[in-house]
Amino acid sequence: MTTDTPDVTPLPVAEVAALGRRILDEVGTAVVGMRDALEIALGTILAGGHVLFEDVPGLGKTLAARSLATVLGLDFARLQCTPDLLPSDITGSSVYDPAARELVFRPGPLFTGLFLADEINRTAPKTQSALLEAMAERQVSVEGATRPLPRPFHVVATSNPVEYEGTYPLPEAQLDRFMVRLAVGYPDRDQEREVLLRRVGRGQEAAPVSRVVDAPTVLAMQAGVEATAVDPDVAAYCVDLAAATRTHGALEVGASPRGSQNLLLLARAVAVLDGRDFVLPEDVKRVAVPVLAHRLTLTPTAWASAVRPEDVVTELLGRVAGPATVGPAR
Repeated sequence: MTTDTPDVTPLPVAEVAALGRRILDEVGTAVVGMRDALEIALGTILAGGHVLFEDVPGLGKTLAARSLATVLGLDFARLQCTPDLLPSDITGSSVYDPAARELVFRPGPLFTGLFLADEINRTAPKTQSALLEAMAERQVSVEGATRPLPRPFHVVATSNPVEYEGTYPLPEAQLDRFMVRLAVGYPDRDQEREVLLRRVGRGQEAAPVSRVVDAPTVLAMQAGVEATAVDPDVAAYCVDLAAATRTHGALEVGASPRGSQNLLLLARAVAVLDGRDFVLPEDVKRVAVPVLAHRLTLTPTAWASAVRPEDVVTELLGRVAGPATVGPAR
């Protein structure tokens, strides 16, 4: 997956890292206790990918997505997914314009900078599939015409893993389009207390944040990440990790080449956010679980034994040898 920004001047690594810290600090004024997940989410956007938040309701996933869009200066559209949602409700459709006496295309909410699909597993697979082309190619084909989406374009989706009635599991092809799947977990006692005190102090439900960058700057940050070279040994390490999932006894289906590619792209993005123009094996290890786990399919025996894909990835990180020393890309 690339950001497709050849005409954008890349920002230097130090500037991307500085802006990244400012973005995360500003989002942190509204969102408590999600710094690590937000850094991975920001890295995913800078790597040109899409984010799936899968966790129980009420943990601030929607607030995090909205705050991130505001701070990045991106147009934002939120769609509450329901079982009766149609593909045209997402992509848009043509309507008759009496004044012009012709059909006019009315873009759907997908035509935005950051599209939030809230509770994506509540909508039917036919509607979920309307996102496939948009997520992979940044375009939609409607009524025989192909229409490009804005740049940048990113999807942030939320999914509720604890309810099954009225929900539809995301198919493997849909999951594979998400660069990462993140679970934020419950805040600790101090963080939850901070959430309450901030709400009382604001005197309102909304938690406003300020814009730090704009869409052209986001594109320049993405181009800066794309301009960062990678050591071949780190790329080989990503390939070895993905290949190990394809022969693991607990897995029926392992990670595809898209998985190893996304692993490398996100590791590079988090390295740049850390102020480095080279990727360490530790960067790969940091993002391996959110990048690879949702792409794995357990065998029935492993599933019945309560094995989790995350456990398999963690095991492989301890078993697959990485490069001994890595510095600036050769």
